[in-house]
Amino acid sequence: MKTADTISPVHVVGGGLAGSEAAWQIAKAGVPVILHEMRGVKGTDAHKTDDLAELVCSNSFRSDDATSNAVGVIHAEMRLAGSLIMACADRHQVPAGGALAVDRDGFSAAVSAEIAANPLITVVREEVTGLPPREWGLSIIATGPLTSADLAESIRAETGEEALAFFDAIAPIVHRDSIDMDICWYQSRYDKVGPGGTGKDYINCPLDEAQYNAFIDALIAGDAVGFHEWEGTPYFDGCLPIEIMAERGRETLRHGPMKPMGLTNAHNPTVKPYAVVQLRQDNALGTLYNMVGFQTKLRYGAQAEIFRMIPGLQHAEFARLGGLHRNTYINSPVLLDQTLQLKSRPGLRFAGQITGCEGYVESASIGLLAGRFAAADRKGEMPDIPPATTALGSLLGHITGGHIVSDEEPGKRSFQPMNINFGLFPELEPGSIVKPEGVKRFRGKDKTIMKRQLIAARALEDCRKWLSVA
Repeated sequence: MKTADTISPVHVVGGGLAGSEAAWQIAKAGVPVILHEMRGVKGTDAHKTDDLAELVCSNSFRSDDATSNAVGVIHAEMRLAGSLIMACADRHQVPAGGALAVDRDGFSAAVSAEIAANPLITVVREEVTGLPPREWGLSIIATGPLTSADLAESIRAETGEEALAFFDAIAPIVHRDSIDMDICWYQSRYDKVGPGGTGKDYINCPLDEAQYNAFIDALIAGDAVGFHEWEGTPYFDGCLPIEIMAERGRETLRHGPMKPMGLTNAHNPTVKPYAVVQLRQDNALGTLYNMVGFQTKLRYGAQAEIFRMIPGLQHAEFARLGGLHRNTYINSPVLLDQTLQLKSRPGLRFAGQITGCEGYVESASIGLLAGRFAAADRKGEMPDIPPATTALGSLLGHITGGHIVSDEEPGKRSFQPMNINFGLFPELEPGSIVKPEGVKRFRGKDKTIMKRQLIAARALEDCRKWLSVA
């Protein structure tokens, strides 16, 4: 039987969420890992530190509800699989209503410390400018949405497929003590209490109709960053800049990130706000708050001017203004097999956002799977694919086989980034949804809730069986 001393290492390129999780899972299986990370030698347009798993956009891992939310289900499945990313997130959570949000600096520092302390993981600070050399053997590319130009070109040369890309925008962060709490108030939507929360985990800024319309006018007229060579690259609809949303319709923001539902102005409870801007705690000290859903590509000067039009933020001081960077992903359903292995080059896997998943936990979960698959390969075992009924299996299925049909080119498969959602899970068995005893009116909304609860319960049960855990 091989021991760690006699097993050749698996090489992981990229020390973000997916790469860190992949390295952790490989080491957990008793296989040595060499983790290559270029930050420390070469920076990116979005990262601010050299820590592993740095969060460059929101600090939220989104819903932690494993009973009826697909994101909460994948959280739970990752915890069952011994995820490093989830363990560090749980240790560094900050209040965020029904969501799991983290102190971003504490979180990434914890991931870095755990990786550094693991005797089977060696971190090498260097830029990998081409595909991993064949002499490395088993390798994983987890370079994420900020894959360097040289490596991206090497991927294109190997696959013969043009990489697809979309823009991703970053939301601003505000100093808490610059927010006017005589205008704003603390409340989670519908007073929902989440992990470590109180039901008052967001700061809310109310706008009346005139203020909202003036804000929308300013957004549309704002001085945006030019696209230059990125012209024509599509946005991912799950992370649209607010000015793009405003251009799509005057009421779009009021029915999106600025929706007033579930909120009551503590300073004027009888008057319902026309729109609300929410800010979520961004660090453990509670000194920084990020503007929820306010990713933007506006120029810095325009951002400060326009965002100070929001009641309560008229004197806002920004710890970080919003920004724009390019996300790159491959045509995974065409290029990868079920174990995330490049069909044209067995032994080379991809993980994280470069595969076409979207979101922190989704990226980390694909890193988790790629790590488990590579470790099994290295030990001479068959990779164990998660059931399609699990969140992990459904997301893997989307990446390696999911597609949408193009209306412009009928029959042609096109692949777009996707967050985990219940639409990716297989349908329930017929007859699974039954009206509860004693309930007279079983509305469509009630059926939807029950359906999600049943899918979530099935997913967790099947995941426990797959992992052989209680």
